[in-house]
Amino acid sequence: MDRSFGKSGRRFLLWIDAVGGFWVCLDDTVVLGQPDPAAKVDIPILGDLSTQHARIRRDAEGYMIEGLRETRVNGRRAEPWALLGHGATIALGETVRLLFRRPLVLSATARLDFLSRHRTQPSSDAVLLMAEACVLGPRPTSHVVCRDWPCEVVLYRHEGELFCRVANVGNSPGEPPGLPTEAVFEIDGQKHRQRGQIHPNAHVVGEGFSLCLEEI
Repeated sequence: MDRSFGKSGRRFLLWIDAVGGFWVCLDDTVVLGQPDPAAKVDIPILGDLSTQHARIRRDAEGYMIEGLRETRVNGRRAEPWALLGHGATIALGETVRLLFRRPLVLSATARLDFLSRHRTQPSSDAVLLMAEACVLGPRPTSHVVCRDWPCEVVLYRHEGELFCRVANVGNSPGEPPGLPTEAVFEIDGQKHRQRGQIHPNAHVVGEGFSLCLEEI
């Protein structure tokens, strides 16, 4: 099995203990639609959708969505494109509803939350459209908020590969985050100080946190 995230179009499931599961897309352009093994669907959603229902694209200016089938943004049709701003609601067909967010102003990584009962296949709690970095931690502006963590974990891309960086941000649960300090953690049982490269199906664990990546 290829143990690299270097190829275009990589996707994986990010499982965070006691927090949830997240569908992560690394490509700049992703297609949303009904699950179909014969079609290229980056974000397969179990719902009343076409196989390729909409396309989201990220560039230097931000995010846009193209409605390949009936798609609305904040109640208005995407004909053919519509800009996606923080807090925008996306309606795919008659029933699927999503919330588009960019929690960190200086980060191009975005998040899609389900407003309707629908989920991806396999199931996940939300979709992360990962640009250069994705922040997991106790701060309310993290891409994934992990309230009880004593540290901040950053997944980031470098020269086509995926890395993990960990920094402590508080002395104990309940305290406000302080200045980041170097942290020791493990990737598949191997110790790292502050940062290390991760691969498909890696397990990352440190003091107060645990997560794993599952290749789709």
